Amino acid sequence: MNREDAIKKAKALVAEMTLEERASQLKYDSPAIKRLGVPAYNWWNEALHGVARAGVATSFPQAIGMAATFDDELLKRVAEVIAEEGRAKYNAYSQEGDRDIYKGLTFWSPNVNIFRDPRWGRGHETYGEDPYLTSRLGVAFVKGLQGEEGLKTAACAKHFAVHSGPEADRHHFDARVSQKDLWETYLPAFEALVKEAEVESVMGAYNRTNGEPCCGSPTLMKDILREKWGFQGHYVSDCWAIKDFHEHHMVTSTAQESAALALKSGCDLNCGNTYLHILMAYQNGLVTEEEITTAAERLFTTRYLLGLFDGSTYDAIPYEVVESKPHLSVADEATAKSIVLLKNNGLLPLNKESIKTIGVIGPNANSRKALIGNYHGTSSQYITILEGLQKEVGDEVRILYSEGSHLYADRVEPLAYQRDRLSEAKIVAKHSDVVIVCVGLDETLEGEEGDTGNAYASGDKRDLALPEPQQELVEAMAKMGKPVILCLSAGSAIDLQYADAHYDAVLQAWYPGARGGQVIAKALLGEIVPSGKLPVTFYRDLSGLPAFEDYSMQGRTYRYMQEEALYPFGYGLTYGKCRIEEASYDQGSLRVLVHNEVDFKLEEVVQLYIKNLDSEFAVPNHSLCGFKRVSLEAGETKEIQINVSPNAFKVVNEQGEWIQGGKVFELYVGFGQPDERTYALTGMRPTKIMVEFLGE
Repeated sequence: MNREDAIKKAKALVAEMTLEERASQLKYDSPAIKRLGVPAYNWWNEALHGVARAGVATSFPQAIGMAATFDDELLKRVAEVIAEEGRAKYNAYSQEGDRDIYKGLTFWSPNVNIFRDPRWGRGHETYGEDPYLTSRLGVAFVKGLQGEEGLKTAACAKHFAVHSGPEADRHHFDARVSQKDLWETYLPAFEALVKEAEVESVMGAYNRTNGEPCCGSPTLMKDILREKWGFQGHYVSDCWAIKDFHEHHMVTSTAQESAALALKSGCDLNCGNTYLHILMAYQNGLVTEEEITTAAERLFTTRYLLGLFDGSTYDAIPYEVVESKPHLSVADEATAKSIVLLKNNGLLPLNKESIKTIGVIGPNANSRKALIGNYHGTSSQYITILEGLQKEVGDEVRILYSEGSHLYADRVEPLAYQRDRLSEAKIVAKHSDVVIVCVGLDETLEGEEGDTGNAYASGDKRDLALPEPQQELVEAMAKMGKPVILCLSAGSAIDLQYADAHYDAVLQAWYPGARGGQVIAKALLGEIVPSGKLPVTFYRDLSGLPAFEDYSMQGRTYRYMQEEALYPFGYGLTYGKCRIEEASYDQGSLRVLVHNEVDFKLEEVVQLYIKNLDSEFAVPNHSLCGFKRVSLEAGETKEIQINVSPNAFKVVNEQGEWIQGGKVFELYVGFGQPDERTYALTGMRPTKIMVEFLGE
């Protein structure tokens, strides 16, 4: 069904409803209207990296890990799997009459906020710090979720807009941002999802942006989203965000006024219960019948597009697709491509034939929570890094294990002395040929306010350091005189200066998915070659960053930072080496010849950066404007094309306008940024191409 037909049907159905019935449908838990044959529907469902919170589903790496793949085609396939399983589960639940929360077809994913500060606890839900990468991956994910014929599921771009912490302040915080930063950094991904992917839903953020609450902002919701971008879908509030208007933002005085402000600004659906006051607001002249009707029509348009009344070709998807072998294979592929090799002095990959004993040490070595991240579903099987290594080496190699430390507390056993697992870790290291130290965080230490045990920072990090007991463990293991590998499970930048200086190898595993431990083990043993790239900057420390509450981009992310990174955005090693043999640019297209120099198969990510040489409005450093993952057989040379958008040659002025800024540009094509730190880490410089751009 196309949108025009769905709108007609929605208008006809809503016209048969009383005003009370229309108003009742504007809450996320919409009740049934039996006389009209309208079943109950709960709009709240999650699919950040797999169907979440409603039982078994295929578990993918956390979003930040999928971003590290730099592979938009893979993101689309991941989303297609999620949509397939979401439909299968919905079909089965509906047959049981189960219309509970997390069981509908409206997925509140993806999160395309910009991970501007490494302290933000929810940053691992995003695709990283770069607007271009975020937009490309987000568009692919939305297209995969929504499908080609009618809506398979409905995706949602969140959290609109200018939202990335602090979590503890989000219910009253006003994110002040310049027009330049707004249009250059915070809005491009949302614009792409609306215009290119035709995302069905947009969710407003909790905070205010430049004084207006995001779920009641005429500027964001009317002027930009609907009028400037032509958004056709429905707008949903973040959960209980509308009550913040009068309780915390203090822009209204009563729940009625808050409901009215949200509805009049264009918020169609209330996740929360403030819209219970809509009818009283109507009776007191705060909203009109037309405004209530418009919101209901938009919501029923989505339900018709999903085929919830007239049926859908997707109704025949069987439950058996859930966690099927083909789907699990896609998850394994996503995990394999997400792994980022940050350091390797030659120790990796490990050679099973020359090693008798491997020591596996650390609180995340055998942790299920370190696999899954937040907004996760349930897996029928979990494989930790320890279990993955045990499976991969079998009886050939002895695996010794110690928890080493608590994730954050000073002891594992409450009645024991402090550091009660440290001596065991030393014993394991002494008896091992090589040591793998598995440390990091999990969703209890970095996550959403209210969802995490990290109460002192409401989900955000105070700094970039590992918890103190883990720091002590990392340092102790480096002093044991054994070859040592750090395997980090975390969704954000961590201070790895000590490991960089003292460890033989460092591997970034993110939160790799429920069965990700076996894929990590394969990478450690060389059965998989790491090929992921960092979608965020790993800073040395916080010294060069502005205050967390400062939303200016000055000094933030690779485009604006002045300090040298420990590990730069776009960086990641492999076990082999590729080179760019030729590169040429002509009329919006970059032609590149890539050669694999080693005698085994490799994957690499070709990255294209642009630097504007003669505009006062250009970003200080350079910007990603193209990327393509390429697979190369041993010794193979392959030609690839990367399309370059005309927008890459534009800049944003202080008024927030995209303008042609200058004519002379440098394009850099390689396997990372054109910065000195990347060169120091890789020994490779990108190929530079001078371009004079004369317009479209």
